[in-house]
Amino acid sequence: KSHPLIKIINHSFIDLPAPSNISSWWNFGSLLGVCLMVQIITGLFLAMHYTSDTLTAFSSVTHICRDVNYGWLIRYLHANGA
Repeated sequence: KSHPLIKIINHSFIDLPAPSNISSWWNFGSLLGVCLMVQIITGLFLAMHYTSDTLTAFSSVTHICRDVNYGWLIRYLHANGA
């Protein structure tokens, strides 16, 4: 007898029937979807703190990197995901 959690995982991922026309190119579509979601979520968080005025834009970026909790990480995730 096997553990119930292992049975659930086995039934959900391994024994799940898949169509014959699925190829490895489907992975790229999933990856693009993940990248799009990361861009949208990090963009929303960055838009909360960014000001687009020419006099305060640079200071708002430095504020995001220095003062916002994990703002540097959000900014670099957004920049590298583009």
